[in-house]
Amino acid sequence: MPAPTFTPPMRPSAGTQITPEVNLRKAPFGDGYGQASPSGLNHIRRIVRLEWAYLSLDEAQQIDTFLTGRGGYRAFTYTLNGEAQPRRWTCAEWHIEDGHPARVTATFREYFGPEV
Repeated sequence: MPAPTFTPPMRPSAGTQITPEVNLRKAPFGDGYGQASPSGLNHIRRIVRLEWAYLSLDEAQQIDTFLTGRGGYRAFTYTLNGEAQPRRWTCAEWHIEDGHPARVTATFREYFGPEV
């Protein structure tokens, strides 16, 4: 069964932070010299911090319900702004600020594993 698609009620606010997490094997040889190579096929994972700053409480709860339903470990698809194809993500960290307007922040980690 394919991963569900995350479709928030609106696009994230400006300022999405994308941080690559690079996994390398490193071998130091002394005198400051070393050699590095990628650790696996998918050695660069994107970590994305998204924020929805102007939501109604119902819209914030819609995002919370989706992320809670994925349990922090089950993948979903989401297309970043400006990208043509969706990527697979997990989200084990999000925060809801209950106010008028409500605010949601979430950290998505690119996922390369099998369907869970």
